[in-house]
Amino acid sequence: MLADGLFILFFALSVLGAVGLVLFRHPMNGAMSFVVTLISLAGLYALLSAKLIFALQLIVYAGAIMSLIVFIIMFLNIQPDDLPREETTLLYVLGGGILVVPIGLFLVKIVASLPEQAIAIMGNDFGGVKEVGLLLFRDWLIPFEIVSLLLLVSLVGAVILAGKRGVTK
Repeated sequence: MLADGLFILFFALSVLGAVGLVLFRHPMNGAMSFVVTLISLAGLYALLSAKLIFALQLIVYAGAIMSLIVFIIMFLNIQPDDLPREETTLLYVLGGGILVVPIGLFLVKIVASLPEQAIAIMGNDFGGVKEVGLLLFRDWLIPFEIVSLLLLVSLVGAVILAGKRGVTK
């Protein structure tokens, strides 16, 4: 019963944070809404007993990435006068709602038609560091290395582009 209440709370907070991210005009308000969404998702991962994903969500995304985003927003020092006027925001929100509501209703209908089954909580070995590490480095080693090489190439490319941009000034 408590888990159901927490799930509904984290779900509502994550949706409200995402809506705030889209609707707030100032980037700092949007970033704070995004923090609410990321922390709510971490709570959902905790309810699923995915300990590693929960910790990574809090440390990497809600911590490091959001600190970087907030630092960049503060560094840019965006004032309300710098932001463009958005007269069509309400139109876009209504249009998005018209698109999302039928899809949501369809998903609710699908979930309601599923047969009732007892829900079992995952075992203690689900979502732990050891299990994810074994899976990652045993079964997914080649894709993991390819992604690391792509990240390295993009980092080198960003440094080269920044160096060229600094030379032309």
